[in-house]
Amino acid sequence: MANKFKKFNHKTVIEIMRVLDELYPNNKTELNYETPFQLLVATILSAQATDKKVNEITLGIYDKYKTPYDFAKLKISELEQLVKQINYYKTKAKHIIEMSEAIVTNHNGEVPIDRNELMKLAGVGRKTANVVMSYAFNIPAIAVDTHVFRVANRIGLVNCKDVLQTELELEKIIPKEWWSKAHTCLVLHGRRICDARKPKCDVCTLNSLCNYHKYSSK
Repeated sequence: MANKFKKFNHKTVIEIMRVLDELYPNNKTELNYETPFQLLVATILSAQATDKKVNEITLGIYDKYKTPYDFAKLKISELEQLVKQINYYKTKAKHIIEMSEAIVTNHNGEVPIDRNELMKLAGVGRKTANVVMSYAFNIPAIAVDTHVFRVANRIGLVNCKDVLQTELELEKIIPKEWWSKAHTCLVLHGRRICDARKPKCDVCTLNSLCNYHKYSSK
């Protein structure tokens, strides 16, 4: 059943965020990394792939290749062999090499902090840039992936047709100091409870606040 959108007031939005914060108290990505560059590589690899699979692959890679200088020296075919278990590995390998070369050439080997500069790098869209800003540099940002898009719209926090609109609307209703936390919570809730095909509404602690549960249960 289609979700009927009812705009929440500020009090309800904060209540939803507090419930999610209690469920998922650790504000961190499930991707393993030690540096902003390693997070950037892992996030590029994570598109259409699970964090678990990415972590399995990067565990071996980061032991030998740690910096953009290391990656920039690799041939694309060499990196392809290292990441071939990941979906779209050829495209991702090409992007990671090009991204590494650009960081070395244009940014003295340092990952840029600015979103616009990040998005100039190969393979880096707005979502990836926001992830890096949020987790690596502690800059408030809401990265909207498929989970955030689905859960935010399903609950009724927003009523949007695309990820950019969802990000901008969430920024309007969620206090800035909660932006990064909101991304983490919505992602984890989407993975563990609010499944795309079969949401676990019966065990969801948000069901009394959720528009989807309210209207689909009638």
